[in-house]
Amino acid sequence: MKVNKDHVPLTEAIYYILVALNQPMHGYGITQFVREITQDRVELGPGTLYGAIKSLLEKGWIEPVKQKEDSRRKEYKITETGKEVLQMELERLAELVRNGNQFIRGEKNGN
Repeated sequence: MKVNKDHVPLTEAIYYILVALNQPMHGYGITQFVREITQDRVELGPGTLYGAIKSLLEKGWIEPVKQKEDSRRKEYKITETGKEVLQMELERLAELVRNGNQFIRGEKNGN
């Protein structure tokens, strides 16, 4: 599926959830992963997390992982479409950093 560029920019919460779900994970695991990689700067509350998961499922960017019958926790993983969206966001963010660095170092003068 070709992803429309209108899907970016992503919110920080959506971005980190997609990064986390490159490996199957349940909600609490996502929260812990995000806290760890952001050194506690980003803490996803339950409303934000589960609202984002619902939205990501509707967009087809993540999908549930088949669970064992005795498991109560729902696990999710990123889809190919989700990976495309994440890749587009990474490229957008890299451009922001690249352009900012060029101006800060005086390589561009704004003309």
